[in-house]
Amino acid sequence: MKKTVLVFALLFSGLAMQAQEGFNLGINFGLPTGDAGDISSFSLGIDANYLWSVADSFDAGVATGFTNAFGKSEEILGIDVEFDDIQFLPLAAAGRYHVTEKFRLGADLGYAIGLNDGNDGGFYYRPMVGYGFTDRIEANLSYTGISLDGGTWSTVVLGFMVNL
Repeated sequence: MKKTVLVFALLFSGLAMQAQEGFNLGINFGLPTGDAGDISSFSLGIDANYLWSVADSFDAGVATGFTNAFGKSEEILGIDVEFDDIQFLPLAAAGRYHVTEKFRLGADLGYAIGLNDGNDGGFYYRPMVGYGFTDRIEANLSYTGISLDGGTWSTVVLGFMVNL
C-alpha cells in the first residue's frame, strides 16, 4: 500500500507551485523550523500541480507531492537518540496570482497524509512566492505548515518547477 501511495506521490506530487497554466512538476529542499527542527535536519520533496486559468492573472487547480524529512541523531541526557524520517503526501487546492509576468504569489490548502508509522497527518497550508525565469521554469520560496495533533510540522522550502 505504501509503495502505491509513494508512486502516486512521485507522479503527482507537489501540486503546490506553478510556472503557468497546465501540469507542473518540480523538486524542493526544505529546512525544518520550530519543533520539526528538533527531530529533522532537512527535507527533500517532489511537487506536482495542475492549474487552470480562471482569470487574466489568476490560476487555480489541484496540488500534491511527497516530502521526506530526514530524521537526525541527538544526544539527550547522555543517550544518543535516532529520530525516524517523517513523510507526508499533501493533497490540496492551489491558487496562483500573477503579480507580473514573472512574479507570482500563491497558496495551497488541503490535507497532508502522514505516511510513516505514528504519523496521522493534518491540515496542510503552504503560502509561496515564485519567480518565472522562462515560460517553463520557476523558482519558488514557500513556508509549509502541517497542523498535527499536539503541534505543527513546519519547514521553509526552496523549490524549482517545470511546466510540462
